[in-house]
Amino acid sequence: MRWRTGRRSDNVEDRRGMPGRGGVGGYSGRGMPVGRRTVAGGGLGLLIVIVLALVFGVDPSLLLSPNGQGPMDTPAGGRMSGTVIDGGGGLGQARQDELADFVSVVLADTEDTWHAIFRAGGAEYREPRLVLFTDHVSSACGLSSAAMGPFYCPPDETVYIDLSFYDELKNRYRAPGDFAQAYVIAHEIGHHVQNLLGISDQVSRAQRVAGRSESNRLSVMLELQADCYAGVWANQAQQARAILEDGDIEEGLNAAAQIGDDRMQRRSGGFVMPDSFTHGSAEQRARWFRKGLASGQLSACNTFDAASL
Repeated sequence: MRWRTGRRSDNVEDRRGMPGRGGVGGYSGRGMPVGRRTVAGGGLGLLIVIVLALVFGVDPSLLLSPNGQGPMDTPAGGRMSGTVIDGGGGLGQARQDELADFVSVVLADTEDTWHAIFRAGGAEYREPRLVLFTDHVSSACGLSSAAMGPFYCPPDETVYIDLSFYDELKNRYRAPGDFAQAYVIAHEIGHHVQNLLGISDQVSRAQRVAGRSESNRLSVMLELQADCYAGVWANQAQQARAILEDGDIEEGLNAAAQIGDDRMQRRSGGFVMPDSFTHGSAEQRARWFRKGLASGQLSACNTFDAASL
């Protein structure tokens, strides 16, 4: 991906290594966010959850979240949308700084692209912020761990990312490459677009009165649409600035597939349970990203009226 000569965004806030701001009150534990509170390692309740996960062969994070999902409803009324990972990562400082620069360029490119798309539709695009953090971060959606992966918080219109996620993406999930990394950011910006268009609020309202299965289905539709929006960004950015190099599209499609719910559940050592999907299968995620990439049009991304996902 051609990115080094790109514009840098003014909307990046670097909280790396700042426990007072990257976390809450200097908190430095490795807790896992559970709805409105944080389980900070140990405890009988956590032990029981882990035992149940081992017995039934499911990802413990699915049991720890309040509705069995990775994305969670939060006290601020926002809906965090992120990819659950195991956390960790051992990036050196030089690599961290290079990735921070890369993230700033990709964010700037999404700003330029979505400004143009909204302007063409007679609307104004409001730029989100992006926060880099280490281990834990406090947002309008509550306290979150790096184990949640990158996420978007609607109430503060901000994307949050611990750069160690990219180490996981490359080494654990076998999705290397700078365009794979760009896809992750573009997907979260897709959630910001949904927020601006009122789609996120509509889904949240519907989920409040829906059963678990229907709520999960709506979550999958929302996530696949964000994948499609990521493809729309790539299409438009390529037309305007020729950002893609050989192999980039394959990198993006591979990344989308590698973090599909079915593959994530298999990696956790559990069974694949389609009814518990909240982001979509590997095939679905890659297909909707490709659809946005091929069309470059928001109209191609209406997952809610699609005959099949």
